[in-house]
Amino acid sequence: MDASATVTTRYTDLNPPPRILLGPGPSMVHPRVLRAMAAPPIGHLDPQFIEIMNEIQALLRMVFQSEEALTIPVSGTGSAGMEAALANFIEEGDPVLICVNGYFGERLTDMARRYGADVSRVEVAWGEVFTAQQVEEALQARPAKIVAIVHAETSTGALQPLDEIAEVAHRHGALLLVDAVTSLGGVPVRFDEVGIDIAYSGTQKCLSAPPGLAPIALSPRAVEVLKSRKSTVKNWYLDLTMVFKYWGAERTYHHTAPINMNYALREALRLVLEEGLEARFERHRRNAEMLWDGLAALDLMPVVPLEHRLPSLTTVYIPEGLDEAALRRRLLNEYNIEVAGGLGAFAGRVWRIGLMGYSSRPENVVTLLGALERILG
Repeated sequence: MDASATVTTRYTDLNPPPRILLGPGPSMVHPRVLRAMAAPPIGHLDPQFIEIMNEIQALLRMVFQSEEALTIPVSGTGSAGMEAALANFIEEGDPVLICVNGYFGERLTDMARRYGADVSRVEVAWGEVFTAQQVEEALQARPAKIVAIVHAETSTGALQPLDEIAEVAHRHGALLLVDAVTSLGGVPVRFDEVGIDIAYSGTQKCLSAPPGLAPIALSPRAVEVLKSRKSTVKNWYLDLTMVFKYWGAERTYHHTAPINMNYALREALRLVLEEGLEARFERHRRNAEMLWDGLAALDLMPVVPLEHRLPSLTTVYIPEGLDEAALRRRLLNEYNIEVAGGLGAFAGRVWRIGLMGYSSRPENVVTLLGALERILG
């Protein structure tokens, strides 16, 4: 038999189901973003692509809410952004304070230790947030070069206030490093106003592009610290001292940028600009409140108290005696809706329901609540 015929009969056309993505990411992608991805690739040093790069950097400053941050989309998912943020600012033995109240605080700890940081931790229970006093006491006990904290903890749905913690970190001479993966584009980040030094995110959450790029922003203070490193960054691919030469005036080749993913990000950010940041934040909040009211009517209790509840991602306790994984399978198989189970300490105990970016629409909330009502009986 002809080999090509065998391949043809074995593999069908790609036809993924059009899921209603209401988990912790990826979120649903706007049709305009998908159309942008279908544009033909051009060279990563083509003058037209360089202009696209400039536009992306300006649009990223807009969504980070910064006038002066140095911004780029790191070629990789949100975890690459996390690793870039740590690898570039940690040298062997540097003291780093990490605030851990969920799964991604643990990941920050793991990565920081791999780069040789001397890590100390301040911890609260999953679903809770930190006070400035807790960070103050930790820094009084041991100063740190970096204070790392998760703004929107994807494993718990907790939204961390940052203003007072930023003031404490700076008073003790530390850089403030913020995980904004599930907040950027869905809730205010206020990079300049808060005084964030390093922030990273991902394209697949509230920005509603496919996964594959990790927006990162550095304050002028952070840039100076990066320039004054005594040792070479231990991660070649994520070495921002080289990557910024590609995204800066020099346009020095470092790696081949994912051209079509940058098309997608540009269009996703253009959608943010057209909607307006304040209107976008209000939409996320309004749809989250609709979800919370509907969950309450079904006697489903959110994990996080209202004052610290994240609009873009809600964690809800599963009633005793129910098989949460089986219920999620029914949502997927019968109603084409994806939600996620818990991670770590919350495994088997909670669902994580995302209303991020293009997924944050009233019709999706109504569809999910109707499906849950039928499944839960």
